[in-house]
Amino acid sequence: MLRLLKRHFYINHIYILNSAELYDPPTGTWRMTGCTNEPRIYHTASVLKNGKVLVSGSMTNTAELYDPLTGTWTYTGQLHGIRWWHTASVLADGKVLVAGGVNAGDYLNSVELYDPATEIWTIVAPMSIPRILHTATVLRDGKVLVSGGDGSYSPVGSAELYDPVRNIWTNTGGTNGTRIGHTATMLPDGKVLTAGGYGGIAELYDPSTKTWTMTGTMNNSRISHVASLLNNGKVLVAGGEPDEGVINTAELYDPSTRVWTTTGSMNHDRSWFTASVLEDGKVLVAGGLNNGYFSNMETAELYDP
Repeated sequence: MLRLLKRHFYINHIYILNSAELYDPPTGTWRMTGCTNEPRIYHTASVLKNGKVLVSGSMTNTAELYDPLTGTWTYTGQLHGIRWWHTASVLADGKVLVAGGVNAGDYLNSVELYDPATEIWTIVAPMSIPRILHTATVLRDGKVLVSGGDGSYSPVGSAELYDPVRNIWTNTGGTNGTRIGHTATMLPDGKVLTAGGYGGIAELYDPSTKTWTMTGTMNNSRISHVASLLNNGKVLVAGGEPDEGVINTAELYDPSTRVWTTTGSMNHDRSWFTASVLEDGKVLVAGGLNNGYFSNMETAELYDP
């Protein structure tokens, strides 16, 4: 697992980072690797089919590639505009679709496509509305489902599909409520579970019918949490922020029963952190915030299903 840690640049009470670390599951240890060329915040990181990692966005239009064989970062093609709080999705053909985000207060509906073969970004069809803090999920048919988010200072409940073959967006069934800062998890049956986002409500999107159905309520309302598909098919949801504060609680969603049950809590309250499912099935959570925007976390912990 690759993560940014080192404090490098300070703005508005937030440390912006440019260093990176690698986690070794067999030894449970972290080691430093090469630093990014620029400090970044609210960016995305995508594992490409060639094994490299594409990092894009933040308060810059630059993008970088991490090579795990050399432990180094190199600049790649620049985006056509600055964006952060966007999404990045690796498509079936290996290209990366970047959608939405914000630039200096301007909410974006623009979309770009990165081609690893040429290292060039191409502007493609825009979404129907601007979105930040939304989700983007690559479906089995290769289309990308985008749902929820903040559309110009107002949470939205709409969803749309991007067809990379035809380069068009089409509206799909609307969700049963507005969501921002939620999670979207592809289940083994191809349906998409969305959870949280200023509430504890969860829904399932069925690509075959293009409809959303309610699927139980979580035990905690959450925003800025994480969701991980476990090897047993269940979904682990952890951390985040309810109406106030930050929480450490976790719960499991069982697709076979559509029931949420509580599970062991994390050792620390966390929001805005990462979660990675390891090869042995355990889940590594790292970093985040535990007291609003003023308390960065440097700890990591493992969840054993």
